[in-house]
Amino acid sequence: MTRAGDNPVSDAADRAARPVRLSVDAMGGDRGPSAVVDGMADMAKGNPDARFLLHGDEAVLAPLVARHGVLAGRVEIRHAADVVSMEDKPSQVMRHGKGTSMWSALAAVRDGAADVAISCGNTGALMALSMLVLRRLPGVPRPAIAILWPSRNPQGYNVMLDVGADVKAEAEDLRRFALMGTSYARNGLGIARPRIGLMNVGTEEHKGRPELHAAAELIAADAAAARFEYVGFVEGSDIPSDRVDVIVTDGFTGNVALKTAEGTATFIRSLLREAFTRTPAARIAALAARGPLGWLARRIDPRRANGGVFLGLGGTVVKSHGSADRVGVAAALELACRLARSDFSRKLALRLQPSLAAEAAPGDREDEQEGGRA
Repeated sequence: MTRAGDNPVSDAADRAARPVRLSVDAMGGDRGPSAVVDGMADMAKGNPDARFLLHGDEAVLAPLVARHGVLAGRVEIRHAADVVSMEDKPSQVMRHGKGTSMWSALAAVRDGAADVAISCGNTGALMALSMLVLRRLPGVPRPAIAILWPSRNPQGYNVMLDVGADVKAEAEDLRRFALMGTSYARNGLGIARPRIGLMNVGTEEHKGRPELHAAAELIAADAAAARFEYVGFVEGSDIPSDRVDVIVTDGFTGNVALKTAEGTATFIRSLLREAFTRTPAARIAALAARGPLGWLARRIDPRRANGGVFLGLGGTVVKSHGSADRVGVAAALELACRLARSDFSRKLALRLQPSLAAEAAPGDREDEQEGGRA
């Protein structure tokens, strides 16, 4: 059987003819497999072409799947007796994780049985196993985690990477992140010519560490060939703006920004709830503003932007938040489905490996299948 990544220039028509196949680790999340299966059912209603390989304890999963008629005939359960816990160290999982639901989900992508793997489990362990099972793409020493950030852009989101795969990044790593972010924005959000910004402590050219200035030169030199626009340095206030589509940074900075935003969104929602329930008059005002308040709650709801994508591997992996409920799981699965439909894994390989891009047939190259804003 073909391993994912072995033939990134295979026949596109054959891929388009079959359903989207998602490999789901059911056991790793904080809320247990019930939230995962409920999220699958919600996502499946709007995606009739989606099929699922569900990995975990079959005795637990079978009754959960049977509760949802929309999943009938669309789920194959692959029994895995062991579970990677949130407390497990990545080094331990790499040595002893072969019988876990997480390993089984990744192996299905490696073996060509699924297009994308999705897990709510331990992030460090998932990255370690992903690198072990799927391998890194040639020339990618450091994979990255990319997330969608709610923004004022027409597509509703910006891409930011890295948000925690590695706490450090050299100039060449940041350059590679820019290329991977370009491919993600193009194929995940439909932006033909993404605008790339490099995170710094200010937008002035003299600010920042030497590796940021070196990275800026490398990214700017790639812009024409890779068909993106480099807008220069950006800062924290630009992350949700319409000035940029992709924000490139190191994993330490990106992770701090992500967790700060999640906490702030939760804080604002709790303050709004408190403000509109304090008095009878406030409750009446809340009823009058029900529509706008609902819209605001959805826009700042972290669950609806759930799903970090591991980039730079020989297959696509989506990491859902560990505490995701059915809404968050459904959002992560929607993202995985969108990436699978766009043949994202193959296109990212072409983006990062020019020798493969040169071999691709006309009409099969990433840049010739792009859409969205020019």
